[in-house]
Amino acid sequence: MNLTINGRTYQVADDPPRVLLWVLRDELGLTGAKFGCGAGYCGACTVHLDGVAVRSCQTPLRQAAGRAVTTIEGLARGEALHPVQRAFLEVQAPQCGWCMSGQMMTAAALIAANPNPSDEEITAALERNLCRCGAYARIRRAVARAAVLACGSGEAA
Repeated sequence: MNLTINGRTYQVADDPPRVLLWVLRDELGLTGAKFGCGAGYCGACTVHLDGVAVRSCQTPLRQAAGRAVTTIEGLARGEALHPVQRAFLEVQAPQCGWCMSGQMMTAAALIAANPNPSDEEITAALERNLCRCGAYARIRRAVARAAVLACGSGEAA
């Protein structure tokens, strides 16, 4: 089956049926999406499927066929970081970093759908993304900053 990931097409087998996370990490070397809980609860494995944030640990590979998959590795445009990536660095949101790619992918999907989210909307969007370090306040500040950066750059998040 063909998968389009970060704008590039890959040929992968789906026998036996697998989930997207393991193909990304084990076959394609795209290790930004992390294995956290394996049950879709923590959000560490979040990627975009046609621009919508999904849990790759729960996404059957067949569901991704013929659709655009974006991972944290494909969020930037060449050397130019995505506004969410810039904001997370600027605010120094990461602590251990395990959850950050999932947090950023969720934030990018939020800002693409809602360029000016309120604090409540940011909190609601991120409520299913867990951070073991408890960096939630910095993460929320980073998402708010990313919305400002995205609007200021004219770039859709």
